[in-house]
Amino acid sequence: MTAEPHLPLPPELPLVDEPGGTDVDLKTQIIRFAATGLLSAIVDFGLYTLLFKLVGLPLPVAKSISFIAGTTTAYLINRRWTFKAEPSRKRFIAVVALYGVTFALQVGINQICYYAMPDAWWRIFIAFCVAQGTATVINFIVQRVVIFKIK
Repeated sequence: MTAEPHLPLPPELPLVDEPGGTDVDLKTQIIRFAATGLLSAIVDFGLYTLLFKLVGLPLPVAKSISFIAGTTTAYLINRRWTFKAEPSRKRFIAVVALYGVTFALQVGINQICYYAMPDAWWRIFIAFCVAQGTATVINFIVQRVVIFKIK
């Protein structure tokens, strides 16, 4: 039986399982995670604001798209720079599961906060920060303790 031809995988997707872990100390990881988080938050918030305020997409749709862009940015930088881990199929699946959970939390928290606050210019920013802060803490703990320790 002949295998069906297929398109090559993007270079970021792991082709083999490599050992996880990191030689980077906790303080360095926290600093790098924060810097990466700041950049990813700029991507997320910028796209979220653009899609919601300028394009007019519904709040949860705009936040969903921006979350995907921001978390993809964060994963790529954190894997390579913060935790210095090689690509791994198991780790990639674990990150997708983690981001699935934080996606639901972040979009839900953002929407609850946004509509619970008075209609003021600052509510989009406050709702974003509360949702982002919650997801960031969860992501760091799970990535450091579980995901980048996967072998």
